Formats: sequence, structure tokens, C-alpha cells
Amino acid sequence: MNRRGRHFFAGALALVAALVPRAAEAPRHDLHLLVNLSGPGSGIIGRAGQARSGLYRSADRATFEHVGPHHIRMFHLTHDPRDARVVYVAALEGLLRSPDRGLTWRITTSWDMTEGKAVAFDPAEPAHLYLALPDGIAFSPDGGGTWERRQTGITRAYTNALVVDRSRAGRVLAGCELGIHLSEDAARTWRRVRPTAKVTYDLRQSPHDPRAFVAATSADGPLASADGGETWRELPGIGRERTLHNIVYDPVGPGRLVLCGWGVGVQVSEDGGATWADRSAGLPRREVWSVAVDPDFPNRLYAAPFQEDVYASDDLGRTWRPLSFGKATVFALGFLPRPAP
Repeated sequence: MNRRGRHFFAGALALVAALVPRAAEAPRHDLHLLVNLSGPGSGIIGRAGQARSGLYRSADRATFEHVGPHHIRMFHLTHDPRDARVVYVAALEGLLRSPDRGLTWRITTSWDMTEGKAVAFDPAEPAHLYLALPDGIAFSPDGGGTWERRQTGITRAYTNALVVDRSRAGRVLAGCELGIHLSEDAARTWRRVRPTAKVTYDLRQSPHDPRAFVAATSADGPLASADGGETWRELPGIGRERTLHNIVYDPVGPGRLVLCGWGVGVQVSEDGGATWADRSAGLPRREVWSVAVDPDFPNRLYAAPFQEDVYASDDLGRTWRPLSFGKATVFALGFLPRPAP
């Protein structure tokens, strides 16, 4: 082939490459679900029945693998920031730890620290671990090896949500029964920065702006802070009549928020919560327990209506399709990074 022919052939290949879509990159995260399934055998912890409750993991977002024990009440999960293979789940017994992505588990907390609601690491001090409990907050300096109570200043002990400020070590926000509390000394002392009528169910820090936080409450609507959680304002358009369970940031789209709740369905905001679009059409009910935004697939949402299938949307909730599980209560949807091979 002469030079002119080679140039033509190379140009043709380049044109074809431009027209053919590139294969999607492999997801960097796995979808995890904490599921309570209805059915025979589903009410016995530790015993596999016809319906197996507990932790499920999906690598392809289509098939789901049961990981760990049969368990009816798991509420929150995270991973060790130093090793993605190490997984922690807040559950009825307290805090469960798996060093091998769910093959084996052990309880890290003692008999007086049970019914874990949320768990969070300090990114700046990765051995420091915080656990939300119905009667306060527990702290571990060694990744769950030892625990102590740290809740001085909490107005009412019940705690359902925790978030550790990634921009400053030892700075923690807690969603409690009568307000949002802030600690700046690794939970040794707390002060209430926002009173609430009832429980704060969810707290999140923006992946785009470390000073921005949002909260989902049971009687004060959605809340937002622009100064690191020092002051809070109610976001308009949702109201206080309904219990909100989740409020999450889109990890890719700045300004995009998604929330869900009881009777609220799924709501999406593109402007930081100034306005909301109802994205509940196509879901079997408006009682939605949890919602998540996929970090690897733009515009993909997941929603878990109460006692229904888990649903997925590839257009920010404009249309929905059922995925799996049938009659399920999904207490949490979350993404954990895949360990390096």
C-alpha cells in the first residue's frame, strides 16, 4: 500500500472510531443494599429462610449477591478509607465488621452499644470511627477495636445520622432527636446548631463544596447549611408535613439534590434545593424509604418504595423500571469502591 493509500486507510479508521460509541468504563463502585425481605423465614436473624434479608451487593446493577448473615435490621454501611475490602454495617447488634467484603463478620461493639443507626470514619484520621445509637454516640480510636461514649452536650440522646467533615479532622455533625449537633473535638463535646421538632434522619456533606451540608428531617423539612453546619435554613417547596428519610447529592452534577420520604415520593432539584421536580410517576407508591445517585452512571437514580421492588431510572426519575426483590424494605442504598485487584 502506498503512502496515499495508508493515509486514506488511517483516516477511514479514525472516522469509524469517532462514529462508534466507546465501550463504557468499568464501574468503580459496587451498589450495596440493606434489605428486609418479607416471606417465610425472613424474621429469624442468622437463619437462611425462603427470603434472605441482609446485605446485598451488585457489581453490574442487575444481579444481586447476598453477602453475610441473614439479617432483618441493617441500617447503614461504610468502608475503611484505608482498605476498601473492610466493610462496616450498623445493625441491631451494634456495629458489624467484615475484613473480606462480607465473607466473614464479627460484632465490634459490646452489649451496651446496640441498634446502630449510622457509622462514619474521619477521612483525616482514618482510624477514628463514630457510631450513632438510640442512646447516644460512640467513638473508636482504632477502627472499632475499642469504644467509648462521647455525647456530652447532646440535647436528646437518640441519634440517627452522622457525617464527618472531610475538610477538618475531628469535626462531626450528628442528627439527633431534637436537633443537629456539632462537635469540633472528635465528639468529646457537642453543641446544638439547629433545633428540630423531631428526628433528623439524614445528613450529607457536598462532594463539590465542603462547606455545604444538607439534612432530611421528620418534621422540619429539608435543611441546608452553607457555612460548614454552623447555621441552617429550610429549603422551600417541600414543606414540613411529611417525614423525609434521605437527601443526597449527585456526586457528578453540582447543584443537584435528590430526596425521598413518606408520601413525598422522589424529588429532584437542579439548583441546590431552590426548586424541586416531582419524579414519583412510575413508582408504585409515594412512600419511599431510600434513594441513591449512581456515581458511575450519569443521571441514574435508585429508589426503594416501601414493601416493593427496588427501582432504577436512567433519566433522573422521569421514567422508572423495577430491578429486583419484590416485597422489600430497603433501609439503605449505598456505593462502596471496588478494591484494587
